[in-house]
Amino acid sequence: MKIVMNETTVRRNARIGQIMGLAGLLVLAGGMVVSFKMPEKIWIAWLALLLGFTLAQIGIYYGNRWGRKPRMDEMLSQALKGLDGRYALYHYNNPAAHLLVGPAGVWVLVPQYQRGIITYEKGRWRQKGGGFGLAYMKVFAQEGLGNPDIEAAARVDGIKRYLEKKMSAEQIPTIHAVLVFTNDQAVLQVEDSPIPAVPAKKLKELIRKTAKNEPLALLKVEAIQEALPQ
Repeated sequence: MKIVMNETTVRRNARIGQIMGLAGLLVLAGGMVVSFKMPEKIWIAWLALLLGFTLAQIGIYYGNRWGRKPRMDEMLSQALKGLDGRYALYHYNNPAAHLLVGPAGVWVLVPQYQRGIITYEKGRWRQKGGGFGLAYMKVFAQEGLGNPDIEAAARVDGIKRYLEKKMSAEQIPTIHAVLVFTNDQAVLQVEDSPIPAVPAKKLKELIRKTAKNEPLALLKVEAIQEALPQ
């Protein structure tokens, strides 16, 4: 399997995460000092709290994606290790962020690192379990689960529009999406999910099964790979 990586984006965004995280802590500390030494200006402390928390959340967003080891791209690459040379895996150089192209077709990979019990019921995603520790993590150390299927749909639309600029509509096959949960402590109860959702260890199995049941012609595979940044 060929791996195409945008190293410049990784280095830049990891640095942004570090700067934002540090800036957030400094602003929060400054607000605390103001609250003790100048209680009559409590509004400054509240403003610092809001700004510091915002900066910290931005730092968490960037840090989780590009600063943490192993990074998302590294975990996806490891999960797909062993696929043959007809496959190409692209990281951070296209609108999908993580894209796999090969005999199984075109797959937008949307990594999720949340832990706990992940459910999809009545059109809603939920993250349960973990007690206080999980609640703390959701506020201060990681993003909430949100609506990953909506994020996936947006990324599919983005890569579709990108390819439409490079090739004819007839050459573009169905673009699939899959949510990949990389945390070993994630328990999935998502049978009704509108798109596939699998733990990272089962991603390769899904891809190989699709390649067997719904193979994409090699000429189309090569055409799409040539349309993407190398």
